[in-house]
Formats: sequence, structure tokens, C-alpha cells
Amino acid sequence: MERPEVRQRLSAILTEESAALAELASYLEREHGHLSADDVVALEGAIRERQRAVARVVRADEERAALCRQLGHPADGRGLAQLLRLCDVDGSLAAEWARCRGAAAHCRALNDRNSALAGARLRHVQARLAALFSSRGETVAYGKRGGYALGTVGQVVKVKA
Repeated sequence: MERPEVRQRLSAILTEESAALAELASYLEREHGHLSADDVVALEGAIRERQRAVARVVRADEERAALCRQLGHPADGRGLAQLLRLCDVDGSLAAEWARCRGAAAHCRALNDRNSALAGARLRHVQARLAALFSSRGETVAYGKRGGYALGTVGQVVKVKA
């Protein structure tokens, strides 16, 4: 593969990755709004959209790694740096790659924020359930199907006559 062709292919991959990361960031922002508003129905849709955007980012990453391998470079940051030295004379692709890395870091921060909020909400619900059941002297355990079930403390399991 000639340098212009490598440059064109890498440019297309980085452009796709940049677009996918921008889309992911917007879905993560939307997801945060739904989490904050306790809008479970809208949150489910936002999660599906986020997963599609993540899949686009992963595909772009896999294409970039495949291009590196195809040209005999490692499929990691070192390999990409070698590839950029080979075909990016003016530095524009390196700048696009730097923007992608920044966008990925921003998405990670947004995802961490959403995860912290979801974790806080879950702990709040668990505390409410614990308070509800402890006032009745019952324990809460999770059953085989993921739902909660009352504990077995104080229950007769088998009676022998």
C-alpha cells in the first residue's frame, strides 16, 4: 500500500472515530440527564444509543489496529506512531489522533460521572429497602432470578412428624 493510500485510509478511520466519540459524548450527557431526573424509560433508550456509539468506536479502533498490522507495525500506540511518521508529513493526522485521545478521555470522565451517580442511586434504593425490611425484622436476599426475597431466618424449613 502506497503512502497516499495509507494516509487516506488512516484519515477516514480517525474521522470515523472522532465522529463516534462525539456521538458517544452526547449520549453520555443525555444519559446523565435521565439519571438525574430518574427517568428510567428514557434512560433505557439512552443506554441502547450509547452502546451503539461504543460499538462504532470499537470498530474504528479495530480498523486502526488492523491497518497497523497490515503494514507490519504493532497494533498499539507505538505502531500508530510509526504509521504516522510514515504517512503524516504535515502532522494533520497526528493532530486528529490527539483530538480523538482527548475526546476519549472526555467520554471516560462522563461515563465515570454517570457510573458514580447510578451507584449512588443504587445505594440509596438499597438503604431504603434495608430500612423497610429491618423495621419488620426481615432480611433481604437476592433470589435466583435477580429479584429480592425475604431471608430464611426464623422460617421453618422442614417438619418431621
